[in-house]
Amino acid sequence: MRLLIILLITLLLNNCSLNRNSKFWNENNEKNISLQKELVKIYDKSDNVMSMTIEEYNIYINDYNKKSKYPDISE
Repeated sequence: MRLLIILLITLLLNNCSLNRNSKFWNENNEKNISLQKELVKIYDKSDNVMSMTIEEYNIYINDYNKKSKYPDISE
């Protein structure tokens, strides 16, 4: 009986998905997908910064800052 309970608990724990990219765990999955599509379009324009609009440039800079290796000093 004890072995059966341990087996069931391990099966339940192994079936849980803690993947951040899973659409079931993300609350705003549609929003993230649309943002990623927009980022792809913006990165296509990134070779010529002058062709970007102000909104595209802000999105580009914010994404670049998120990916940078420098610490956040605003906190």
